[in-house]
Amino acid sequence: MIELIFAQATTDGGGNAWMSQLLLFGGIILIFYFFMIRPQQKKQKDHKKFVEDIKKGDNVVTIGGMHGKIFSVDDDKITLEVDKGIKLTFEKSSISLEQSKKLQGK
Repeated sequence: MIELIFAQATTDGGGNAWMSQLLLFGGIILIFYFFMIRPQQKKQKDHKKFVEDIKKGDNVVTIGGMHGKIFSVDDDKITLEVDKGIKLTFEKSSISLEQSKKLQGK
């Protein structure tokens, strides 16, 4: 397909060469959007929704790898119970994923 475009660009007049190059670059931009930018935006949106829906009792993993059960949820902070009686406070944004989803492979 690309060889066909380049072959047409070299045999046609100057106006068609610019048009075919423009279409080629437009196609490359679309490929980058659909394979790189769009999935990243979706992942960020899903993570933001997950962090907003965190509730007491969920088993979670932090970005640093700390596993624990949510003891309490404040506006922008959560308290994790990591062992019997040991509670640590983290920012909500530091939660990576729900542990039950990790175990299921989702």
